[in-house]
Amino acid sequence: MRTYLDFEKSVADVEAKIEELAALSEASGSEAMAMGSELSRLKVKAEKQLADIYSKLDPWQKTQVARHADRPRFNDYVASLVTDFVELSGDRSFGEDAAILGGTGKFLGRPVLVIGHEKGRTTADRLKHNFGMARPEGYRKAVRLMNLADKFELPVVSFVDTAGAYPGIGAEERGQAEAIARSTERCLTLGVPMVALIAGEGGSGGAIAIAAANKVLMLEHSIYSVISPEGAASILWKDAARAKDAATAMKITAQDLLELNVVDAIIQEPTGGAHREPAAAIASVGAAIAAALDELTPLSGNDLRKQRRERFFAIGRFEEGAGLSA
Repeated sequence: MRTYLDFEKSVADVEAKIEELAALSEASGSEAMAMGSELSRLKVKAEKQLADIYSKLDPWQKTQVARHADRPRFNDYVASLVTDFVELSGDRSFGEDAAILGGTGKFLGRPVLVIGHEKGRTTADRLKHNFGMARPEGYRKAVRLMNLADKFELPVVSFVDTAGAYPGIGAEERGQAEAIARSTERCLTLGVPMVALIAGEGGSGGAIAIAAANKVLMLEHSIYSVISPEGAASILWKDAARAKDAATAMKITAQDLLELNVVDAIIQEPTGGAHREPAAAIASVGAAIAAALDELTPLSGNDLRKQRRERFFAIGRFEEGAGLSA
């Protein structure tokens, strides 16, 4: 059963009529032709409404889409794009963290190492994966896997989808901040190509820890921010209910971030978001990542490190006198 967001009510109403009419059409023979014509008209209407809604989403609505429970997850991308996948677990220090998964395989035929946040889909899965919020051992596992990638000269592909790193007491006691910093550092020092995809939410240090890549791609209706809109609203206005205002002020959409050179490219989603047509969305992601890897593969280790370093130094760079009137 499809889950609709608040702003999709008009589409939900039309599609409910479509389902009702389709059921009646199957049960009635003589009026099937007339019903078929009405069905076609309603389908066109629903598609037009959906396209119109999604052409002008505001940042808060995009946040809701980015968090949609039916968006493709890490395991979905791996199942469709990676063959011969061998999952590698544990940080070799404390334990396993199912919020970040990773392993080796062939990405559309190319040997790679893949890492990503997994939120889970069912209630049991979400609890198992801690809703994609990693603890220190998850980031230390990521560092261990990136070390393997460097050793065996495997490109790294990461899938980012997290509200942020887990803020629990135990995580802080085990060195959450240090683990995130080490993982971010390892991304930046890799001598192999690294491509990151912001697939849903890209929240805070929990996201950048596996996204400090040569190329950062972003799905059209995903978000990427230093803090969640609710968290920012709580700090700025002492009111989490003003999350919509925070989402707008923080410039968290793919379109804003491309303009600010925080991301390198936007991957278009099917009309109505990746959750409506996950197979098509995953195929588009696969093609975009493959193209990015093709571009990066000829570069040497030193060139890759230099490109990555310059890419991040350029974000927010201000030239004295630029933009000032005489």
